[in-house]
Amino acid sequence: MKGNNMADVHDKQSRSYNMSQIKGKNTKPEMLVRKFLFSKGFRYRLHVKNLPGKPDLVLPKYKTIIFINGCFWHGHENCKYYVIPKTRTEWWVQKIMDTQTRDQFAKKELEKLGWNTIIIWTCEIKDKKKDDRLTKLVREICYI
Repeated sequence: MKGNNMADVHDKQSRSYNMSQIKGKNTKPEMLVRKFLFSKGFRYRLHVKNLPGKPDLVLPKYKTIIFINGCFWHGHENCKYYVIPKTRTEWWVQKIMDTQTRDQFAKKELEKLGWNTIIIWTCEIKDKKKDDRLTKLVREICYI
């Protein structure tokens, strides 16, 4: 294995299968936010391809974009869910840094186009934090 000398706990086929099961759209956190917003009367468009970063949710009426970011995949600093793997460490660090660079570029481009952007981290909508974060989200949309 390149980089780190530690062996993966899964064989190559198992690791490949596990990685293939990770979704980029319609994830549980995304569905939770979508259901909540819809129940509060907000209407939105999904994964708009012609906007930078292909936002998860677009609320045209409020000129607001919502990204629901996985803590690991987007490198959420100081989060217990953002732990760099012990195998292929350099590769993972580079992959996450590339994602962060794309995220920053998309946010800047959206702001140039007049969009307000909101980022929701998946750790913010887990368990006890969920209700507070979703309530805050409504305020952010309405009062930006």
